[in-house]
Amino acid sequence: MAEKNSRLRRGLEEEILFLSEIGADFVFAPEAKKGPSPGRRVEVPAAVQARQASADPVRKPDLERTQVLRALEQKILACTLCPLAKTRTRAVPGEGDFSAPLMFVGEGPGADEDSQGRPFVGKAGQLLTRIISAMTFKREEVFITNVVKCRPPQNRPPFREEAEKCRPYLLTQIDCIAPRVIVTLGKTATDFLHPSAAPMSALRGNFIEYGKILVMPTFHPSYLIRNEGDKERKRLVWQDMQKVMDVLGRK
Repeated sequence: MAEKNSRLRRGLEEEILFLSEIGADFVFAPEAKKGPSPGRRVEVPAAVQARQASADPVRKPDLERTQVLRALEQKILACTLCPLAKTRTRAVPGEGDFSAPLMFVGEGPGADEDSQGRPFVGKAGQLLTRIISAMTFKREEVFITNVVKCRPPQNRPPFREEAEKCRPYLLTQIDCIAPRVIVTLGKTATDFLHPSAAPMSALRGNFIEYGKILVMPTFHPSYLIRNEGDKERKRLVWQDMQKVMDVLGRK
């Protein structure tokens, strides 16, 4: 029992440290705060609010959406359209709520994802799950997927032709789920929906329109892990997520 309590306490301490590092000021009681928090809620531009109020994405009926997405999963699992099929262990279609208002799109599966057939389950996935939780969502309430559905060797970025072969899969997922907001994690995912020569540092934090869906580019969790000591980048990601929360009404 003592060992179990110790593990729970360590886990809680780590979670509080993470939330404080990203500037999630709801962790602390008002009297414990000193000065303005660098992670305070960022107001969404009026133009973005008006766009969301006037036009939501059009969803397919529940049964039709589920049938299409389940059939798509089977097609992805059996896909041999590009050379990645020869080196994968398992394809990773994506997972989550087919009616989710929020979708996360990353680059491609890593070693853990390739082994388990699930998106974002390695270290980067654990960090993403914590971010989702801080946004007051459960992981199963959002939809998580990648640009390519099979792991590129050595976790390299997917080649253009690989992404193009997978393009119909992701576009079908977006069309069926019709989330209000898509968070693109990193440059590859952002370029898929909004090709640009600009670096992620310039793209992140600003909403992009993809049809009737708002897209929020932000840094990939693996980038945050590689730059573990850079707390400012963590705060920037949290500021991006606060804008998403404001659009979705998650206070």
